[in-house]
Amino acid sequence: MSDGIIRKNFVIPANDFTLAGEASSTVKKMLIQLGAEPQKIKKTAISMYEAELNAVIHANGGVAEVEIDRNKVFIRIKDEGPGIPDLELAMQEGYTTAPDSIREMGFGAGMGLPNMKRYADKLEIITEVGKGTIVEITVFLTDNEKENH
Repeated sequence: MSDGIIRKNFVIPANDFTLAGEASSTVKKMLIQLGAEPQKIKKTAISMYEAELNAVIHANGGVAEVEIDRNKVFIRIKDEGPGIPDLELAMQEGYTTAPDSIREMGFGAGMGLPNMKRYADKLEIITEVGKGTIVEITVFLTDNEKENH
């Protein structure tokens, strides 16, 4: 990959499951074109997809900002949803606040945040009830970069 930084912004639509995952799919394709390792692509795609879906399900959509450079993929997903009242509880596998209608479609199983934590090399969640949530995901593309953090 070149030394340049690729920046891409996406609008995440509210409650639209036909478009949910478009941003993470686009980033996945970009990483394939850039020749990133398949395991790094998988980690990026899964963690970003989960964050994207959470914005669709819980926050009336949001925006995703992506920066890709030689060493890492940095993803920031911002929403103006209800925020997460108990982040520690929300990080537990199987915990969900998704309504039945969402779960009946096969979403909202309570694996979004745990999967983000599992696949991101670095995960930061800034949330405030009534204001929204910012999820920052970093996936290191080079092993030497990971050792520096």
